[in-house]
Amino acid sequence: MIRQIKSGEGWRLGWNPSAAEFCGLVGGEGWAIELTTAEFLDFGRSVSQLAIAMAAMNDSLMDEERLCCEQETALIWLEAEGFPAQYGLRFILLNGRKAEGEWPPKVVQALLIALAEPPFTALFAESA
Repeated sequence: MIRQIKSGEGWRLGWNPSAAEFCGLVGGEGWAIELTTAEFLDFGRSVSQLAIAMAAMNDSLMDEERLCCEQETALIWLEAEGFPAQYGLRFILLNGRKAEGEWPPKVVQALLIALAEPPFTALFAESA
């Protein structure tokens, strides 16, 4: 597999399987951080689980109700906050670099679509 970079307005994702330590990349407006393979895989799985949780709550809430869902592994903490169909996403790396980043609601849907496309879908499926 060759190095892959996907980007859109306010987001960036990358995967470089030949990198020595930091194979993954996540970024937003004016920031980016490289992730280890384990961090990137946890990120992808956790974002997917949060998206499923947020969508599942859609029928349980009134139109004006907002919600906050969190997902945590040993390596990364993520939070989705907002309305089930439009929410922001934040993460904090829990080991090593202790970095954090976030995407506003207008960006998250495009980020989710990119994570559901190759090469990322194959990565997350292999690690499940």
